[in-house]
Amino acid sequence: MTADTVTPLTVTDKASRYLLACEAFESTREPGVFDAFRRLFAQCGLPIAIRSDNGLPFASPNGLYNLSKLSVWWLRLGITLERIRPGRPQQNGRHERMHLTLKQEATKPPGQNILQQQARFDAFVSEFNQERPHEALDMQVPASLYVASARPYQGLPEINYPFHDRDALVTNCGRICIYRKKINISTVLAGQKLGIKEVDDGIWLVSFMHYDLGYIDLEQRTLQTIDNPFGTRLSPIS
Repeated sequence: MTADTVTPLTVTDKASRYLLACEAFESTREPGVFDAFRRLFAQCGLPIAIRSDNGLPFASPNGLYNLSKLSVWWLRLGITLERIRPGRPQQNGRHERMHLTLKQEATKPPGQNILQQQARFDAFVSEFNQERPHEALDMQVPASLYVASARPYQGLPEINYPFHDRDALVTNCGRICIYRKKINISTVLAGQKLGIKEVDDGIWLVSFMHYDLGYIDLEQRTLQTIDNPFGTRLSPIS
């Protein structure tokens, strides 16, 4: 194994710079990413928002509005998506600086296998949080400032659409069925319940939670997308 074959999943708290997670994976498609976030949310609570780049597994170039199954899950948990603009790593500057330090100090040389590499990451996390003061924190260590979220992780809440005409469940193929007509939506929403409302004769508004996804024309059997409801939303502090 080399450093190039390991993809670290890293999560930091923006306010305190506390390194919440640093887990070694061999692929960005690793299904264990879901388990990593479940453990993190169970231990630290749910954040208000998560800022990420536009790569896998946080976003998908083939998904509706670049959604991935992971980001859909975050939305279901009530977490706002904050996506930096492509080619603008400075919009996530604090995290990128930590990531560079992590690679320099914990992957050169790399561990001989993924367990050894994880041990290196664990040692880095301990030092970063407990021993390393930051000038931006008035020379305090992240552990002295970090406060866990007060929003507990309790699994996925139910979705209801009281202001829509009906519900529609997205199939594993990424479709919904209206009046025996199948309309393609997106496979990243497979298993999710959508709300649909007729806004004109044969024209239906499709919503996921409180986000409007677009309109369905029953004659064309297609979803007409609108302005990206999950576009870049960045809070003031980078």
